Parts: sequence; C-alpha cells; structure tokens
Amino acid sequence: MEVRVAMEMSASMRDRLIAANQREYGESYEQLLFLNPSQAQQALARRAELLDDLHGRVAVGYGGTKLDCTGLSPGCRICAEGGWSCLFVTGRCNCRCFFCPTAQTENALPTTNAVDFRTPADYVAYLERFGFRGASISGGEPLMNPKRSLAYVRAVKKHFGDAMHVWLYTNGTLANSELLRQLGDAGLDEIRFDIGATDYQLDKLRLAAGVIPTLTVEIPAIPEDLPRLKGMLGELRDAGVMHLNLHQMRLTPYNFEHLSTRGYTFLHGERVTVLESELAALQVLQHSLDNNIGLPVNYCSFVFKNRYQGQAGRLRNSPFMVKPFETITENGYIRTLTLLGEPAAVTRQIEQFASQAIDGELWNKGNVPTKLLVHPQLRHLVDWGAFRLQVGYARCRQLPSVSYSNPFVTIPVSPTKSVIIERARAAADFELGEAAQGRFMQQFLEQGSSAQVDDDALAEMVPFENGWQGLQKYF
Repeated sequence: MEVRVAMEMSASMRDRLIAANQREYGESYEQLLFLNPSQAQQALARRAELLDDLHGRVAVGYGGTKLDCTGLSPGCRICAEGGWSCLFVTGRCNCRCFFCPTAQTENALPTTNAVDFRTPADYVAYLERFGFRGASISGGEPLMNPKRSLAYVRAVKKHFGDAMHVWLYTNGTLANSELLRQLGDAGLDEIRFDIGATDYQLDKLRLAAGVIPTLTVEIPAIPEDLPRLKGMLGELRDAGVMHLNLHQMRLTPYNFEHLSTRGYTFLHGERVTVLESELAALQVLQHSLDNNIGLPVNYCSFVFKNRYQGQAGRLRNSPFMVKPFETITENGYIRTLTLLGEPAAVTRQIEQFASQAIDGELWNKGNVPTKLLVHPQLRHLVDWGAFRLQVGYARCRQLPSVSYSNPFVTIPVSPTKSVIIERARAAADFELGEAAQGRFMQQFLEQGSSAQVDDDALAEMVPFENGWQGLQKYF
C-alpha cells in the first residue's frame, strides 16, 4: 500500500490552524520553536526519506496515518476500525511523566465520552447498545483502584465473552503477580505497559508474560530516548512483548512547561505536536525491520488518533440524529443540502417531485419559502439553473446531561442509565455557485474518498466529507 502524506490544504485553512494554536497558548506561544519554511522542507525531506525506505516493507492504513498495520494488536485493530470504547476508571495517577497531557489528579467516577458509569452493569449495557467490539480500562492509573478495574473487566467479559476484546493500560508500578493473575482470571485479553513512565524498566512487564494473553508496550516516541529504544527492541521481544505502539508526542497547556524547555521543534496543526517524535517513531520502525527483530511496531500518529477516533464517535452517534433527507458523510458528519431560490422555483421543484411520486421524506420545505432541503439522490431531478446550493454539516456527540443549547435525543441504555446525544452545527454553511456545486457533487457525492481535492473552494469541506489523508503537514 502506498505511503501517503497530507494533501495540500488551502492557505486560509493553514492560517486558521495557526491562529487556533496561537489562541490555545496565548502569550506562551512565542516560547515555542516552530519550523520556518526552509526547515519545513528539510523535515519533509527527512520524513520522505524514511517513508521511501519503508515503502514495500510496511502496510500503511487509515488514510495513510498509521504504519505498520501488518501486526497490529487485536485492540489496535478494533480501535482503528471504530469499535473501541475507552473507560477511564480513575482520573488519578501515581506517576508524573513529563509528557503526560493531563494533570491526572482527579478521583473521578468511571467515565467515557464524558458520560459516567456508576456500575459495571450500566457500562456493559452501554457497550451493547452502541455495538462496541472492544473496551479498554484506563486512567489515570487503573491499578490505583484494582477492585474497580477488576469489577469492570469481569462484568464485560462475563457478558460478552470472546465477542469483546478487553485491555488495560498501566504504568506497571503497582502490578504484582497476584493482581495480574486476578486480571487474567477475570478474562483480561491484553495489557499495555507504558514503560516510558518507569525509565524503561521491564520487571513488572515480565510478570504479565504468559498470564495475560496479549502483552503490549505502548509509549510516546521520546526523541532523546531513540538510541535506547532501538537497543532494547530485542529485549522487549524476549521478555514476551508482542506489540510495540509508539505515539506522537503532543503539546497541551498542562505539559507546556515540560515540553517547551526540551529543545523540541513544534508543528502547527489540529493540535500542536512534536516533529522529532514522529521522526523517532519512524526510525524505530525502520530499525526493527532492518534488523529482523520480529517485534511488530505500530506508529500511532496524532493525526490518526484525532481524525479516526473522532470519526468513529461521529459515525456511532449521527444515526440517532440524521433526518431522512440528510446523509452521513464518510467522516461521520450529518450533511444537509439546501436549495436556495425564488419561492416560485421552490414551488415548481416540489411539484416536479410530486409528479414523479418522490418519497416525501427525501425532501423538506421547512418554513422558509426560498429554501428546499433535499436528499442527495434527488440531485439529478433538480433544475439547477434556478437554484444555488447550500451545504451544511452537523456533528453529534454524547453528553452526560442535556445542555439545552442544541437538538438532542435521549438514548436509554439500561433501567438506570441514559445517554444524551446532541447535534450541533460543525461549521458555517457553505454556499456554492453554479460551477462549484457541480464540482462538489462530482467530488463528494459521486467519487467519494478516492478523489483528490485540488479546488480551494472545496478543500474547506474536506474535513467534513472524507477527512484529510496522510501524515501531518509540516508548517
């Protein structure tokens, strides 16, 4: 599979991302070292060199954002396919890693998607209602509350059995043989150790080998630790590690003071990330293959997590809020097509639909005489000479309670638990002229995600339609 880098985005979109990054960090933004255009070209050339060397030796997937997909752990595969729920059983952690994006000091209820679950039974019902195939226990450090972690693992595995892959994230500091045995007996399928939190110590990890079926290491790719990590790949394999997941480091307001003083080069984007972290991850993957180490390495880029995990949530929630005349895009947004024209033109169009016995649920007149909402499959019946096209996008998210700011539905998941799904506008509506509306239909309604966007007017719509492809653009 071809290794792809990000398509060109419009200058205005790039400017908006930079402005958003500046707003997030305020006056502190000036302390960050970003690439200038010359440095960006050099960094892109270095990444291209690494990707060219890996070409033909790795499987690249998910819009070119994840590699190597050849030996993904079962949990990673379920995550990538959109079937994963992550339950944060506690907000507290006993480690203080410099790279951690959040404070990890809150002793909260078990939570996922901002929805809390007071009982394992409610969480089991939630997993079933929304069709998940995998669930992870995370934190904080979940082993700070072993009783709670065990209760949720047991409940999920008892109900679903092998139909639900369950894994647990841990820094390992609180692991011991007895606790690991209990987790194994409860049915835990996979355990993931963040050895970056313990100076790469493997003693606790070794205790899990043979006790938990799948043993994974999941750590950020720390640039200054690259030589050390390369040198211990064989040791990880021999200790029983089956998968190595490397994350790209990202900057947050919480870890700003730590990351901003380490000499890293930062990248603008959907969030601020660390250039050297991505390059380090690719070099670890290259080293593993060059030396036939036999340990599958998965580079989980920030853009993969930000795009595909968000997409999974939208695709899960949007069906509860989409109307019959609307559609859900590949990227999980609800798309609304509105014809804008004179009242007489709207009336004529409705009469044409009626004369052809078009299902009345596929169009909606609403209360505005100059607007007609239509399903995309009716586009060939529209007198486009009389209308302009307006395209709107909405996103749906789960909430613990009603905000009363937007339309919502209440989804019962158990006798004691309900989830709110709220629909909100994702962006300002796009109004397209005659030429642009034809290109829109050809680009997104007919060709879909295989099409390459080379039109600035449509490039703004890519994030809502099929999403940007490839690894992060460097700027």
